[in-house]
Amino acid sequence: MQAVQLLARGVANKVPRSLVTTSVTAPTYRLFSAAAAAAQQTQTSSPGLPESITRVGGPEAFPNEYPGQNYIFNWALNADGVTPLKKSAFRITKPLELKVAGLELPKTSPLKVNTKSERSKVPEAGSDTLDFDTFDDALQNTKDALSLSDSLFCPEGHAPGSRVGVRVISNMGTNLSSDLVAYLDRAPKRDPKSQAVTCYVLSGTDEFSGYAIEEVEETAEDGSRVAVSVATVVVTGKKPTLKRVVAGIELSVEGLEADAKERAEKKAAEEKAE
Repeated sequence: MQAVQLLARGVANKVPRSLVTTSVTAPTYRLFSAAAAAAQQTQTSSPGLPESITRVGGPEAFPNEYPGQNYIFNWALNADGVTPLKKSAFRITKPLELKVAGLELPKTSPLKVNTKSERSKVPEAGSDTLDFDTFDDALQNTKDALSLSDSLFCPEGHAPGSRVGVRVISNMGTNLSSDLVAYLDRAPKRDPKSQAVTCYVLSGTDEFSGYAIEEVEETAEDGSRVAVSVATVVVTGKKPTLKRVVAGIELSVEGLEADAKERAEKKAAEEKAE
């Protein structure tokens, strides 16, 4: 008993009290390590090894991460308004990560997508065909449904020919996610954060398409606050198509670039007036 108490004190000095679990009354003893297991089997031939080493609760792995369960990425999704309650959300930035998510590799890469017939079907919030309240309701309902999905597949990259970051949050795996990986330009992989364009794509529901652009403030490298525009795309339906999603991305990028140009021209005019 004294040996067990001394060992518990030694562990408690190294880790928080909440992570230490000891028991001397449990009917079945758990082994501390493989070495302890071997020591228990050869106890009679190793009299120098304390018997107490075989009666300490086994350690638990922390953090409990695995493919589809990544804490940092989950927090990034929370910032986007989606909480993967089923603990299965795959961040996909390259073809290898498609395999990790159990998806097929794209058949063509890079993939060109002709969206001419789809652009008119993705109206901008605030236009004559889509008011902000309708868009906001659709967006929130889509976020809630995605949070309850069995798995989330989240391709990330740059919009082709630009440096505009795009993240797609969807409950659709192959073929949509595979094709999006082939369509998006690959971006350097860094810790996940919100992107300039966020697309929420939900299958198995009523059809809706739309996008919105809003201006927000971000902290620049020098600590100053700067105005930037971000875009949100919502595409839902029984089985949303790649063309519809890409149309939303293209329209968003065009809107962001127009906003950036307008701000630059306004700043130049103000500096000239000074």
